[in-house]
Amino acid sequence: MSSFKKGGIFVLSSPSGAGKTTLVKKISKNKNFSISISHTTRLPRPNEKHGKDYYFVSKNQFKKLIKKNEFLEHAKVFDNYYGSSKKLVVQKLKEGKNIIFDIDWQGTRQIRNKKLKYELKTFFILPPSKKELLKRLIKREKKNMKTVKKRMKEFKKDLSKWKEYDHVVINDNLNLCYKNIMKLIKNKKSLPIDKNFTYKHVKKLLV
Repeated sequence: MSSFKKGGIFVLSSPSGAGKTTLVKKISKNKNFSISISHTTRLPRPNEKHGKDYYFVSKNQFKKLIKKNEFLEHAKVFDNYYGSSKKLVVQKLKEGKNIIFDIDWQGTRQIRNKKLKYELKTFFILPPSKKELLKRLIKREKKNMKTVKKRMKEFKKDLSKWKEYDHVVINDNLNLCYKNIMKLIKNKKSLPIDKNFTYKHVKKLLV
């Protein structure tokens, strides 16, 4: 894959459980791609490591970083804070790295509004069905139905943000979804979203 003279910014967002984190990790295995590791106030999940998956900090620490204007973007999601370090991201971009963000629509808006002088492409990942999304969430949350219900409650709100993105991709098959995203990343021209198809799929997800 050809690299850029300066790094590019590639954002993946989705309703919780649609598979964006798995896709981000898969994309990061490509040469010259690096994940933007977010700071978060949430507790680590099993097998998550500080400095590798997230920088786990307290709410007080996070608020101090906000006051110091340390974040490129930050947002409150499911009662926890998430934020991307401005210094770390810009440093990697200047080195020519392509940075992948695993963030929600709030953070994506903030990055877009910054109008940074780097290539920016945004992707919204949709699940193949509401039933499949529920199945994935139950598996991920170790059958913690309280958390699963909380995630599903936000599903409709998150889903409505797809129109703000450059590309919409359905994650029915992980490898196929990954290949589609990589094709769109490589393509210098931004291909338009098939809005009729996407509207129909979103309508099905809301039933």
